[in-house]
Order: sequence, then C-alpha cells, then structure tokens
Amino acid sequence: MSVFSPWQQRVFEGACNALQEHRLGHALLLQGAPLLGKMQVATALAQRLLCRSAAGQQQACGKCTACQRFAAGTHGDFRLLTLEPNDKGDKLRSEIVIEQIRQLGQWFSLTPQLGGAQVAIIEPADAVNFAANNALLKTLEEPSSNRYLLLVTSKPGRLPATIRSRCQRLEFRVPARVESQAWLLGQGHSPDAIDTALDAARGHPGLADDWLAHGGLQLRRELQAELNAVAANKMGPVELAQRWLADDQAELRLRFAAEFALEAARLTTGAGVSKPGGLTVPKDFTKLSAWFDAMNRTREQLRAPVRNDLVLAGLLREWRTMML
Repeated sequence: MSVFSPWQQRVFEGACNALQEHRLGHALLLQGAPLLGKMQVATALAQRLLCRSAAGQQQACGKCTACQRFAAGTHGDFRLLTLEPNDKGDKLRSEIVIEQIRQLGQWFSLTPQLGGAQVAIIEPADAVNFAANNALLKTLEEPSSNRYLLLVTSKPGRLPATIRSRCQRLEFRVPARVESQAWLLGQGHSPDAIDTALDAARGHPGLADDWLAHGGLQLRRELQAELNAVAANKMGPVELAQRWLADDQAELRLRFAAEFALEAARLTTGAGVSKPGGLTVPKDFTKLSAWFDAMNRTREQLRAPVRNDLVLAGLLREWRTMML
C-alpha cells in the first residue's frame, strides 16, 4: 500500500473517485513540478486499475494475482515506456522514439492476459519525439474499453496541443506552506532547517526535502560564496566555470546561480547595492534580468555539444563586470 504525501493523496483520491463514478478518462496526463511524486501516484493508480479485487476501494488489494505480478514486475498487462539505452548501450537516449510507441499501439491491440485492464505509463512524456507523437496521437484517437494510458511530465508545455487536449489532467500543485512544513517534519528534518529550505525552494516541499537530504543547501551556500569571490576578483571565472561543470551537480549549481540573480533583480532598487542573503549584487535590474535568462539558457543546453565552460566563464566575467 502506497504512503502518499497530502498533495499526492488528493490527486490519487480524485482519480479513484472518477474511476468509481465512471468518469476516468482512458488517457491521463499527470503534470506538475519535479519531485512532487507524480510517478509514485501513476504507479499506484496503474496497480489499482489492474487489481482484480479492489472494487469499491481506492487502494489496490495487494494480494490478488494481478497485484502480486505487478509487485514482481511480471504483469503482462502493464507497460512502462521510458528512455532506453542507445545502440551502443553506453548511455540513455534523450528521446522516446517511434518504435517504442508503435510497439505500444500493437500491445494495446492484444487481449489482456488476465482478462482485465491494460495500463501503460509513459515517463517522461515530454521526451516523446515528433514522429513518435504522431504515432501516439493515433493510439489516443482509437481508445479501447478498459485500456489506460498515463502520461507523466514536469514539462507539459513541450507536449503537442493535440496530445494534451485528448488527456484528462491530474494536476500536482505545490501545497500551502503549513502543509509542506508538517510534511517535512514528518520526514525527520530539523525544524530550524525547514523554513530555510522552503525559502530556497520557493515553497516546494519536494525540492526542500531533496536539498535537506542530499546537501543541496550547503551547495547553495558554497555557490553564493563563490559568486562573491568572483565579484571581489578573488576567484577566476574560467577556474570557477570548470569547477561548476566538473560533476553531476552542474545543473543544480546553474539553477542556484540563476535564482540568486532573480532574487537580486527583485530586491534591487535604484538606491544602491542590495545584499539578499549575504550575496553581493549590483543594482542594475536590466543586466541582472538578462544574466538570469542567459544562465537558464546555459542550464538548458548542458547536454548539448557546445563549450559550456566557455559560455559559463563568460557569464561569470559579466557578473564581475556588473559589480564594478
């Protein structure tokens, strides 16, 4: 039985109520910010749809043959489509390709092995490429009874409108702060650290939990000190750019850097220099806004075949220049 956060429970209960009232669509779009538990809810909902003994109940029974096979990963009427290894097998593809979607369509045409539902999850749905989306649209346009397709994404805007319009949406929203605080306390985090983490995460409890558990807040403090060192000409932009990109924390570092610029732009006035949270920043709102945009573009292209170290070093030089 799944243990949900309050915001996950609301979405799950809404879907189960719709199922019991025969209002649940055959195609569901589970969307919302990362780390709000979309995939956990999608998996629990898939098990509930496949369970043969859950009539009138919200949770799957966990005991029937269908539930046992689902837990073992051997249920023939369930499919998970996600990023697969490339032809060399040395890394994952960046897209879900048309062959995967065509195979899914063929699978949906088969008779269910256990005589109940068929359920497929696509995650991340925004990774389905253009050609595959056309094939997916055909599957959505030809729904069959008791077949369910669950699309999970943190970037619904990247899905074609033709796909989104054919899905029933399940929204995962950042909850009220008091609910986030109570949940984070329940995860065992220190009361003193919770508010700091929620402030840094803009109220997002999943991000706050992740940063508290895996050193994200310490990384944020270190990055703040490094930006100050660059501004004071105590650290070289090239050296720092190489350090920021040297490990798997690069994306998070660039996110924090962009957020520092955004915070500074919001707090900066024409009166002089502001120091939000100990970060020394310039007063030029226009330049800060442009720097924020440029940092996010760099963050988006981290996996692209470009010299991100040179781009980032240029942005750090610009940060120093803004301080003069």
